[in-house]
Amino acid sequence: MQKELILQTAIDTLSIEKIAIENLLPHINDAFTEAIEEIHKSTGRLIISGIGKSAIIAQKIVATLNSTGTPSTFLHAADAIHGDLGMIQMNDIVMIISKSGESPEIKVLVPLIKNFGNTTIALCGKETSFLATHAHYFINCTVEVEACPNNLAPTSSTTAQMVMGDAMAVCLLKLKGFTPADFAKFHPGGALGKRLYMKVSDLSNLHAKPQVHIHANIKEVILEITSKRLGATAVLNDDETLAGIITDGDIRRMLEAHDTWNHLQAKDIMNTSPKNIQEEELAVNAVEKMRSFNISQLLVLNENKYAGIVHIHDLLREGLI
Repeated sequence: MQKELILQTAIDTLSIEKIAIENLLPHINDAFTEAIEEIHKSTGRLIISGIGKSAIIAQKIVATLNSTGTPSTFLHAADAIHGDLGMIQMNDIVMIISKSGESPEIKVLVPLIKNFGNTTIALCGKETSFLATHAHYFINCTVEVEACPNNLAPTSSTTAQMVMGDAMAVCLLKLKGFTPADFAKFHPGGALGKRLYMKVSDLSNLHAKPQVHIHANIKEVILEITSKRLGATAVLNDDETLAGIITDGDIRRMLEAHDTWNHLQAKDIMNTSPKNIQEEELAVNAVEKMRSFNISQLLVLNENKYAGIVHIHDLLREGLI
């Protein structure tokens, strides 16, 4: 019985919030467009304020905007009327988030901001509220019912606020022509940033370059693979051009096929069509190639010249897999 209650409650919650999001579609209107255009042409920041749960949503929207090229700052509505209004500069736009639009702090805050001459945007759930009627732009995020069974705890309303904030951020992103390269500038840390900027050479240059010549004997091959600890070695022609690769697997297959191997050379057991990648490619491309061919290492090339090896362990260590 308890399991059924949990499952049904979760389904009901998601269903209610889904309807709340769908009901926002008619509110993507001229007022929304005008507010976005005002932010886009602004030379200042977008200051986002709120109180209670709306303040938490405001912080999330600020984070999204900053990471997608729209300079934004969070200002708590209660702190604003107790000294923090000084952070609002002349060219800033102020967006205030509220479900009711009637909070005491907001009723104090809105006239103060308007007296400064700043443009105000209301992201609000009540069209006739103090906030909505006193702002320059009103973005409607009304919800009919909270997902909370008591219709009290902010659930559908905060979801609507967050979704509308995402819509604003993506609109501004497109207007700015924000690219993956721009995104990487703001996300240099963690796996996300690495996927956008880390190159193959950043990883392959950390290692020695295992290599033998085509006439090297098998002992030399094994010692080179073992000492460099990458599970493979490149095989080079006498003119230093790439001839092939020998992996741990090639060594095992050689032992299965030959009772003696003293007469063998590197050229006899190498793979002459090694999988490779250019050193200037993104490291994430190496991930895709390794997955595609089900292999653990790639030879790295600088144009046609052997430049090293990138191993799957490098990609795992950097969080790219």
